[in-house]
Amino acid sequence: MSVATSHARNPDRPGGPRLRKAFYLVWFVDLMATMQLFLVPYARELNPITVMFYESIGLVGVALAAVTYAAIIVAVGHLLSRPFDVGFVTAVVSSYAFFASNNVFLLLFREPLFSGAGM
Repeated sequence: MSVATSHARNPDRPGGPRLRKAFYLVWFVDLMATMQLFLVPYARELNPITVMFYESIGLVGVALAAVTYAAIIVAVGHLLSRPFDVGFVTAVVSSYAFFASNNVFLLLFREPLFSGAGM
């Protein structure tokens, strides 16, 4: 008879609950803004994989690409050991926050947030 450990049932999640909530929040904002980029004529998405998914199956493809990205990030976060997992998720949250804010700014003001940065 074998007894499963609690570690086997509950994988070591990276960071604290606030960091994980921040990830899901900025991921969701980025997803919504990215979907809107495909609906307005004055903006375009720069990620070629997301564009390919959109051209293949429409807005469902955009959502599928975003869910795939999130799943990969969560999986990598679970595989990394501390403190690398926390650093990784913090870097991802920062990246998503930048991209989401740029997309929202682009949608609202028709110009990217950092137009001088080669975007």
